[in-house]
Amino acid sequence: MSRGARFAATALAAGSIAVLAGCGTSSGNSPQPSAEATELGDFEGQVSILAWPGYVEDGSNDPSVDWVSGFEDKTGCQVTAKSYGTSDEAVNLMKTGDYDVVAASGDATLRLIAAGDVAPVNTDLIPSYAGVYDFLKEKEWNSVDGQSYGVPHGYGANLLLYNTDVVSPAPTSWDVVFDGADAYSGKITAYDSPIYIADAAVYLMAHEPDLGIENPYALDQDQFQAAVDLLKEQRQHVGEYWSDYLKEIQAFETGDSVAGTTWQVIQNSLEAEGAHTAAVLPDEGATGWSDTWMISSKAKSPNCAYAWLDWIASPEVNAQATAYFGEAPSSQAACDYRDDCEAYHAGDADYASKIWYWTTPIQDCVDGRTDVKCVDYADWTAAWAEIKG
Repeated sequence: MSRGARFAATALAAGSIAVLAGCGTSSGNSPQPSAEATELGDFEGQVSILAWPGYVEDGSNDPSVDWVSGFEDKTGCQVTAKSYGTSDEAVNLMKTGDYDVVAASGDATLRLIAAGDVAPVNTDLIPSYAGVYDFLKEKEWNSVDGQSYGVPHGYGANLLLYNTDVVSPAPTSWDVVFDGADAYSGKITAYDSPIYIADAAVYLMAHEPDLGIENPYALDQDQFQAAVDLLKEQRQHVGEYWSDYLKEIQAFETGDSVAGTTWQVIQNSLEAEGAHTAAVLPDEGATGWSDTWMISSKAKSPNCAYAWLDWIASPEVNAQATAYFGEAPSSQAACDYRDDCEAYHAGDADYASKIWYWTTPIQDCVDGRTDVKCVDYADWTAAWAEIKG
């Protein structure tokens, strides 16, 4: 379990910024985004980074795992790093202005943009950006109106994990954890986060097309209620909701869980331990994540911040960081430094097209509809508490 074993948690144009109510901002009073940098100056000598555990390794956790020291030697920017456990925690910490850089998941990025806590990024100042997979660039979770707000780190899908001895036939649909969950009642597991409501929406897109869901993060009230109702029905069959990756591994090893959402790195760990499990991307597709390195609008060391974004996206470093965490890298060149890209479907655009990457739900529907308001993240959070009871 070397990759990701120290991972303790998951692991708009100016006119539209104002409508992100419910994403941590108040309607109509959001700060305007600061202008992107046009050129870089001298390095400031230090940079403060906020990130998921395992994203900023300097050898102190494992002497063989260190991509920070090389950055410090090359730039003279001394790194201080803080880990966070949830996207909500990251959003709150970024409001302090104490960090130059943050690695943010898609359920946090639009909140950070809306609050004016992160700045637009001039990708022309980041040479490594050119090699990033096109299917990760200028997406709704990392850009607004074609303006980039960061650099993709890596990506992965929320897969269906199942016990091959118990679940038969081998599932190809999310039905096993939704409409068919009663067959394994008490041994279904699900990811513990409001963003999991999108997993239900992905299922409904395929099985209840009359709902008209086009994007699982853009749900009007009727669509949202259908997803919530599905999850309330599922609740009676869920033995455990997980957010700590090690707890899901243990639950599948003991047999307490036999089917549920997972990450590829968890299946890799179970397989290495000889567990009888398999993971599949179901026919309906899946949710997933593509984290983004973003620069604070209040950065005290913006030049070192830009240098870090270029460094972490460079092929060899990105290969180290994403392999350690357990995800696909952000560029094909990074696969020259990894031997497991095939397992993570790195660079497979068709596979990637089946993933609905975490995106902050907002009232301004991200599917492009303008005739309705979509349910925002604040209401997702309230509904999740109600679902779990």
